Amino acid sequence: MKSSLPEHSVTIMQEINHGKLPAPSWRSFLGIFLATLLAAGPAAASAAEGGEIMELDRIVAVVNDDVITTTELQQQIGIIVRQLRQQRTPLPPLPVLKKQVLERIIVNRIQLQLAAANGIRVDDETLNQTIRRIAERNNMTLAQFRDVIEDDGFSFAQFRESMREEIIITRLRQRQVDSRISVSDQEVENFLANQKIQGNANDEYRLGHILIALPEGASPAQIRAARAKAEKILGELRDGADFIQKAMSVSDGQQALSGGDLGWRKAGELPTIFADKVQHMKTGDISSLIRSPSGFHIIKLVDHRNAERHIATQTRARHILIQPNDLTTDEQARELLLQLRKRAASGEDFAELARTYSDDKASAVDGGDLGWVEKGKMVPEFEKAMLALQPGQFSDPVKTQFGWHLIEVVDRREIDVTEEFTKNKVREQIYQRKVEEAGANWLRKLRDESYVELRL
Repeated sequence: MKSSLPEHSVTIMQEINHGKLPAPSWRSFLGIFLATLLAAGPAAASAAEGGEIMELDRIVAVVNDDVITTTELQQQIGIIVRQLRQQRTPLPPLPVLKKQVLERIIVNRIQLQLAAANGIRVDDETLNQTIRRIAERNNMTLAQFRDVIEDDGFSFAQFRESMREEIIITRLRQRQVDSRISVSDQEVENFLANQKIQGNANDEYRLGHILIALPEGASPAQIRAARAKAEKILGELRDGADFIQKAMSVSDGQQALSGGDLGWRKAGELPTIFADKVQHMKTGDISSLIRSPSGFHIIKLVDHRNAERHIATQTRARHILIQPNDLTTDEQARELLLQLRKRAASGEDFAELARTYSDDKASAVDGGDLGWVEKGKMVPEFEKAMLALQPGQFSDPVKTQFGWHLIEVVDRREIDVTEEFTKNKVREQIYQRKVEEAGANWLRKLRDESYVELRL
């Protein structure tokens, strides 16, 4: 029953991704997720591990009209330290860790303030349902899930409130960024045309990332200083410095505390400025400096894997639908289909029976033909019955939300759907890339336009 906190973070991110809570890809780093999700635990002892005992209840930052205290910072540092230990990742120096964690708290606080101003809230019932689904997906009751959280040394009450905040931030970003992004058919075609030259659209890359950030409207002096810092880091990396440690120590990127790991991404999911570079890199290569409006980037190609072809099983089926109504009871609908099944099995033309009796007028004109369908395209009850049949067989009456069905499987085939699958994936990749780029710019602008006073 015991489960580690990183596993909780995975299920929570999956829950946020489920239904109406899409999580943008720039927040998919699980290594940092707990730092924004949980706000309780034995932090003081962990934070002091670097040889420093932090003073309690002192203001370390002012964010617009709100403050962040030393206690909050300690709690978050403690969580990060504990997680890095579980992952057997060397800890960065405490001052570096404090800076990274404080910046993350600041960015989250700004987003929560904006969400409140826009009336974005999560009520207790929604929160309870979300947590209950997380527990169910871990094969636990809510009580068992609560015990696991508390056994790991965390307050369940504070876990709930942090979960509420995470959902609020996700909804805010969906409203402010995701909903404004669209992908045209022409963009998909252009991408695929380029991929014919550059490589397979389904190839996946795992990148490490270091960002030396620039403020919006940076001065020439600030640009020169950032470039010099980035060039120094690049030189150290090429001399053998550990990329993960460097990212944790110096990167201003969102994934800094996870060693700059961007995870596995298709080429189309990579930021545009990285995609062109990575096509010409070998595993282990470190790029030259990459300039963007947000600063200077260094990427490392950690790994690369090739795409596979996608084969789908398709079923050609036809059906007759009888919908109960004021004149036809549920039992009468079922009994009529049993009679039609006998007639079809005796040799009567199924297509003519469908044209005569079926309440699904769209398919009835085609003799009940539903065309070729793949798994997952039909409602579960219909699909289960259809997949249990061999070609030429008829089902017993099957009830779904639409009424009662008689199903005949006409044929079944294996088909290569790689091209269709690739187009769908490319559309998704372009969307995620746009969301990530727009999200990063949105966060940077939001941060720059906020009043932040550091007192650390």
